[in-house]
This record gives sequence, C-alpha cells and structure tokens, in this order.
Amino acid sequence: MGYEEYLDSVKRMIDDLKAMTADLGLANTGDEYKIISELFTYKFLNDKLLYEFEQREDKSESFEDFVDYADSGTARIKEDHLLTNLFQKQNDPKFHKLFDKALETVSELNKDVYSIETSTGQKKPLMEPLAVYLRDEDKENELAKRAINILCKYKFEDIYAKGWDYFSTIFEYLIKDFNKDSGKYAEYFTPAFAGSIMASILYNDTPVDKVTIYDPAAGSGTLLLSMANVIGVKNCTLYSQDRAQKSTQFLRINLILNNLAHSLANVVEGNTMTSPAHLDGDRLKGFDFIVSNPPFNVDFSADVEEMKTDKYNRFFAGIPNIPNKDKSDMAIYLTFLQHILASLSKTGKAAVVVPTGFLDKNKRSSKIAYEIRKRIVDQNWLVGTISMPSNIFATTGTNVSILFIDKTKTDDGAFFLDASKFGTKVSLDDGQRTLLSDEEIAEIINIFKSKKIIEDVSVYVDNDAIAEKDYSYTAGQYFKAKMEFVELTEEDFKEEIRKHKECLNKLFSDGKILQDKIVSGLGELIYEKM
Repeated sequence: MGYEEYLDSVKRMIDDLKAMTADLGLANTGDEYKIISELFTYKFLNDKLLYEFEQREDKSESFEDFVDYADSGTARIKEDHLLTNLFQKQNDPKFHKLFDKALETVSELNKDVYSIETSTGQKKPLMEPLAVYLRDEDKENELAKRAINILCKYKFEDIYAKGWDYFSTIFEYLIKDFNKDSGKYAEYFTPAFAGSIMASILYNDTPVDKVTIYDPAAGSGTLLLSMANVIGVKNCTLYSQDRAQKSTQFLRINLILNNLAHSLANVVEGNTMTSPAHLDGDRLKGFDFIVSNPPFNVDFSADVEEMKTDKYNRFFAGIPNIPNKDKSDMAIYLTFLQHILASLSKTGKAAVVVPTGFLDKNKRSSKIAYEIRKRIVDQNWLVGTISMPSNIFATTGTNVSILFIDKTKTDDGAFFLDASKFGTKVSLDDGQRTLLSDEEIAEIINIFKSKKIIEDVSVYVDNDAIAEKDYSYTAGQYFKAKMEFVELTEEDFKEEIRKHKECLNKLFSDGKILQDKIVSGLGELIYEKM
C-alpha cells in the first residue's frame, strides 16, 4: 500500500467513525474525539501486531508465545481480543461488555510501556472502556458493534516497514470538524514538508548515536518523527511535552508505529511553561536537537505570575504582556523561544517555527523579540532563517519563518533565505493554501545548506552587519538596492516633466473643488435643540 492509498483508506475510516458517532448524538464533541482516537489506537496496534507476527523468524512459534516475548515496539494483545476474533462475537447481547473488557485488558497488558505520564506524575491509560462515553446500554451495544465492523473493514497490515509519519495529515483531517481550538497550544498542525525542511537542514549528514531530540509543544509528533527518521530511530531518544490530550494520544501511536516505543516514557502531558518535565536534577535537561512549532498567540494569562518566579531562569528577555482586549492574542511563542534556548545542550542545535514578524520587530514594538534576537546573534548561535510562503499552515494565515540555531557554529555570520515566492496557491476546503512541490522543497534545502547566494532570494550577512540593522533576521533587509537607469533625450525628458505637471495640476484642481464643497457644506449646517 502506497502512502496516498493509505491516506485515502484512513480518511474513509474516519468518515465512517464520524458517521457512527453522529448517529449516536456525539457529533462535534470531546467524547467523539476520544472514541475515535481510542478506536484508532486499537486498530493500529492490532494490525501492527499481526504484521510483526507474520514477520517472525520462527514460523512455528504460536501467537501466544510470540506476544509473551515481543519487544516494547509490539503491543501485547490476547488472541481473543484481536479485532477479527471480536468481530465473530458481535451478536452476543452483551457484546459491548466484551469490547470494553478487551480495551481494558490491552491497556493493562501494555501499561508499563504505553501509558502517558502527566506533569503531576499521574499515569494515563492507553485506552478506556467505551461505556464511559455513553450511559445508555442500547447505545453502548450499538457503538461497539458498529465500531468493530468499521475497524475490520480496513486493513493496515502492510504499512509498518515504511517509516512514515502516519498521522501528520490525518490529524488535520480528523480535527477539522470538532477541534474548535485548532491552531492553539499543542494542536498547532505542522505540515510534513516543514518537518522535512527543518530536519534535513538541522542534521548535517554526519552519523550520530544516542542523541536526544526534544519538542516542548510536540502536537502529534510531526517534527520529532521527521528528525528521528533523518537521524535513524535507533540512534536517538525523543522527549516531548504537550498539554493537549488530543495530540498527545496521536503522538503516542506515532511513536509506537515507528519503532520508537523506547521513547514513550519521555512523552509528558502537561504545561511546559509552568511545569517543564524534563530535568537533570534541579536543572533543565540539555538536548542535542530541538525542533518545535510552538503556539504563536494563546491565552496564558493564568500562568503569568508563576512564570515570573521561574526557578530555571528561562525568561531572560521577559514575559509577553497580557492583551487588554483579547487574552488569546498573548504572544506566548516568545516564552517558548526562551525555554528552547535554555533547553539546548552546550553543543545543541534547534529549528523553530516563528511568526515572520518576529524576524524584524524593533525594540519599541517588541523589546522581548529584540532581546531574544540580540542574544542569539551576540552568542554567535544564529545559523539563519527561511521565510516561508504565506498560507502554508492549515490552522493559521500567519506568515511563518523557520529559525535555525547552532551552538557549535564557528563562522561569524548568518544565512537568510526568502522562500516566500516559492509554491503554488490552491483552493482547499479550509481556504487557500500554498503547496510546495518535492522539487521546491529540495531546492530550499539545497540553497540553505550550500549557502548559495541568489539575487533577491538569499544572502549571507556577518554578525556586525546584523547588529547594525537592529538584529533583523529578514533577508530583504540585506538585499542590494537596485536602481534602473533609462536613457532619455532632452525632448523625452521635457515631455515627461510636462506630463507630471499636467497630472499634478489636475490633482490640485480636483482638491480645490473638494475643499470648496466641504467648506460650503459646513456653512449649511444648522443647530437643532433636542
């Protein structure tokens, strides 16, 4: 099965599951999301287990023995609880209890590896009984029977050797109907090609071993997976934090399906700004690579006072003000940037998605943005930036750029690439989007990695020149101004001057007429007592 065929199949399964939950009165609710994500989890763990069983070296090994000795990358599911076996029992009048028992047993058998820890230390199970979402026994049975028929209708047993990000596109498709907070903290969808660009540039093609990769706002894991697949899943350990239950669930499945179950213990559900979870003693853990697309504007007003007393001294440039009119307009990405800088190891590298406006905000309009940019340049950590085309993200029309940081860089300058004119604009269900072809993605990566200078597209600038421009990271600030000269005869010159005079005289005349009308109108106004 190819990737496009896989996407089509999963989207059809989502549509079937949404039709089922809508018929049960759960459309566009949080319970709908939880039901679908749980069924997703069961389906993919089930199919991956069957795939691994078929790939076993000893074909005489029984299913039970295989499950008993399977590694952490393979879910433990009893043979009775395989979806095909549950399918055969759906006419049981208490089938929903059998289904719920299967969910509970799978969670229990895999709790040591697959449970997610919150920042308070609580363990969240892999799955919960469907009965918690429905209180009507007739509906419980209908849900279980319809669910098993939908899950058994689709086959995903031949996709697990592909090394795909199974859910980056699917996550967007799934949340579009009922995730009303899409685009906010931890549910900020990142397109797969952005992850590809960030990972390809951040990794310098030199083999590494036992490195750490971190995302403090991981979402469904697109950026982490992109980086892990470039480096090699056996050569890295992933760390993440995210306060959204929705995206954390998909991150968990993504890690399991991509042979990264060894990193599941490092997936934490919680607030990165107030309770950073990954520590070395009483200090923040330092990471080799950080990739992140943090939320841009979100209401974090309730956390400000706690952030002001941050014991890790992360916020050297300050904390954004809480807007008077709309608290959700708080520029929280500025605190994430400072957290990322504080979480890099002494030789760490980072690639971070930022609003393009961050690149050149002056000190008066955003002292925090200015101080962050200044710190990065003064420490000689700035590798460069890529300004991306508009409308590349589904959840925001904000223009975005990618910021690259490297604490090991030795040259005293940075490379700025304006890729805003790349891509093709298309109209999709969620509005206009700019899509990049594979060739354009490869070109962007090649230009940046080779530091290729292209007129009005890319430029290399030394740190002193950046400082002189108020630490602007915008490529256009450093392009050479071009002046076009046109040779004119004396007659041509006089004719051009005549045309300009004629145009100006007409504008002045029209302005005088309008002025007279306004004055005349004012004279006709009368006072009336109410």
